[in-house]
Amino acid sequence: MADGAVETRVTLALERLDRHMPLFLGTVPAPSGVRVEALEVAVGMTPNRRHGVDRHGRLYNDRAFDCAEFSLASYIMAKARGEPFTATPVFPRRLFSQNHIFVNAKSGIERPSDLVGKKVAVWSFQTTVCVLAKGDLKADYGVPWERVHWLRMHNEELPWTAPPGLRIDAIPAGKDASDMLVAGEIDAMIYPLPPPKVLARTDRVRRLFADAKAESISHFARHGFCPIMHLLAFPAEVVERHPWLPRVMFDMYEESKRQAYAYYDDPGFSVLTLARSEFEAQRDRMAPDMHPSGVKANRRNLEQFIGFCHEQTLIARPIPVESLFHPSVVDT
Repeated sequence: MADGAVETRVTLALERLDRHMPLFLGTVPAPSGVRVEALEVAVGMTPNRRHGVDRHGRLYNDRAFDCAEFSLASYIMAKARGEPFTATPVFPRRLFSQNHIFVNAKSGIERPSDLVGKKVAVWSFQTTVCVLAKGDLKADYGVPWERVHWLRMHNEELPWTAPPGLRIDAIPAGKDASDMLVAGEIDAMIYPLPPPKVLARTDRVRRLFADAKAESISHFARHGFCPIMHLLAFPAEVVERHPWLPRVMFDMYEESKRQAYAYYDDPGFSVLTLARSEFEAQRDRMAPDMHPSGVKANRRNLEQFIGFCHEQTLIARPIPVESLFHPSVVDT
């Protein structure tokens, strides 16, 4: 499988999530002649990661890794533009948008429809959870994202021009969106990694949905999936050299996930004392595997999200689900 007698080294950039720990620990066997080096790289500027930050930018701009956990929205935009990337259908991060919409307690926002006309901060317009939230708000709650005043915290990963009439402004230089939310200078925030100051200020900031857990479970009941945030992407030139790599990484990721699920057989594994009970409750209320891999199991999820990207003008037209992935893994 590896090219010749020399060992093939593959760099794999991931966040430090439980289903990735077997890869970091080296307990997932690689094929003979292949050495997969798992690198702990954060997205954004999250500190305390062994191998740095800005994972998405380093993959997209610098081709710094052979494969990496990458934003689904930015990846779809890149593929729609014909850029040289491919992927395997494993999905390292999934989130329900209902758990990631925060409002100032004095903003007058009591229900999703109250977001119309309000100032809402997002990491960027194309950040995956923000695309998902805009799509969910319109499709499930009747809230047109076009009638919200968006404030962008960061530049877009991929260049994009907003359509006429859509109001998107940058957070003023020197300002912090979290402080602005706490102070009431903005009304709401959609954020993939909620800052501690937002989570801590329950007297001034709360989630849009009072019972976000119940609302997320309701979303799963309606749609049948926990929405995808990231996939595992490769620069095309890497896979041209190693065409076996997408299938190898698919299989290794599945084994890593299998080992991670087994961690929870020990009721004392997690710092969450009742983690095993929650594991069982999730299994019984939703599904035994909330992180399914493969094209077949994720088609509806991906088709919906591609539709959100098109409807939000991030791509000119919908693209086929199969076009996202290397030919060797579209049968999964």
